[in-house]
Amino acid sequence: MISEQLKSIIRDGEGLTVEFKECRYQVNRDVYETVCAFLNRSGGHIVLGVQDNGNITGIDEDALPQIKKDLVTALNNSQKINPPLYILPEEVTINGKKLLYLGIPESSQVHRCNGKIFDRNEESDLDITNHPDAVAHLYIRKQSSFSENRIYPYVKLEDLRVDLLHRVRKMVRAESPNHPWATMNDEELLSSARLYQHDYQTGKEGYTLAAVLLLGKDEVIQSILPQYRIDAILRRVNLDRYDDRDDIRTNLIESYDRLMAFVAKHLPDPFYLEKDQRISLRDHIFREVVTNVLIHREYINGFPAKFIIGTNQVVAENASRPHGHGRINPSNFTPYPKNPIIARFFKEIGRADELGSGVRNLYKYTKIYSGGADPQLLEGDTFKIIVPVTPQATPQATPQATPQATPQATPQATPQATPQATPQATPQATLEDETNKIAALLEYCIEPRSRVEIQEFMGLKDREYFRLEILNPLIQEGKLLLTIPEKPTSPNQKYYSHLKDSNHV
Repeated sequence: MISEQLKSIIRDGEGLTVEFKECRYQVNRDVYETVCAFLNRSGGHIVLGVQDNGNITGIDEDALPQIKKDLVTALNNSQKINPPLYILPEEVTINGKKLLYLGIPESSQVHRCNGKIFDRNEESDLDITNHPDAVAHLYIRKQSSFSENRIYPYVKLEDLRVDLLHRVRKMVRAESPNHPWATMNDEELLSSARLYQHDYQTGKEGYTLAAVLLLGKDEVIQSILPQYRIDAILRRVNLDRYDDRDDIRTNLIESYDRLMAFVAKHLPDPFYLEKDQRISLRDHIFREVVTNVLIHREYINGFPAKFIIGTNQVVAENASRPHGHGRINPSNFTPYPKNPIIARFFKEIGRADELGSGVRNLYKYTKIYSGGADPQLLEGDTFKIIVPVTPQATPQATPQATPQATPQATPQATPQATPQATPQATPQATLEDETNKIAALLEYCIEPRSRVEIQEFMGLKDREYFRLEILNPLIQEGKLLLTIPEKPTSPNQKYYSHLKDSNHV
């Protein structure tokens, strides 16, 4: 946030979505209560270094690094804020005084601070933990708003892929020859699918997050959701890393294609007859799993979706808006849509069934595919599907990387491999070595370093491998922070570490 915008916020004073905290030498305890209240209400702006009356006092420069460290550690700690918040404080200088700005988004989930639920009312944070009616209303409000409906007024039709719209028309025509989308122009189709909306509460009008995810160009998706990705991994021989991988960061239609291709590449399709007709057990099972990964995900949560094919099971995991906790029982399962517009779109193009029927098919066909074992569906802050796979159902894994595997999939074969990396090295030794390297890297980055400096420090020549396997995971875990967080791809970007220390939480 630029200083002029922040000056305007300070000038307007505290209110429902604005809170000032002095925090000259340390983080006040009630900062986290305000974070929790903003998450549970409408989001807002928290400015550290400003008194309640708007007087700018600034943060002591010697205390500033520790305050930043404490904020990042606490916001990523589920014992402090649960579910945790993935956000970085922004340093701003006004009138020669250092301030920290926290832009808190409205969350689709109910958050707790130190086990208590806070809500926002005018200029104060209210502890509503022991007020059942208030807590019930909060949950109802969260359930009635979906992040997929978030409007982006500056997204234009040219930011979407017209070729995908042509493909969508062919897909719906295949499902129903008289489908109305088949004869609509682009704008009419997008409005009919509710991908273009008018919010009568705020007055905003435009394409939604659902439109961007379903049909957006890759660069538009990454600009709006830089944390968005689906990590498809084969892990049978190299259990510490992977044998094959597809890092998917594209629209949901083509993401579905790539995930199903990954399944076809690494899982067999045994012969099976149903009513004298051969059907694909594999496709019936993983069509449901892949669809779940894509349409029942909370996309504003930074947790990356994962799809991991192992020796005895396949695990799919993604961020969720839980409506219960624990293992789902299909006999008394009540389905609840996480993204109803995206789900409806997938149903119209023939890639999803009616809500609930897909789960029943998943259980039915997994029993046959796995030799009698049931899948597991685990509901929580992350939603996990575990599909058991019998050893005879999996193809024999070979040590050789497949032609589609990226060079990163076998780093031991790259020129960077050291002579010490002999076949006799145990996985545990490799893991310990990597842990030590990361610890050394975080020490090195106590002072801000550029990407080139960090990559050279790690002794890695492959930039893409370094970015995907080292840099991005450390940023997502909150171990490396950006000096220019509002411009992640800036050529002047540097990275610095705040080692996690629970004593400061």
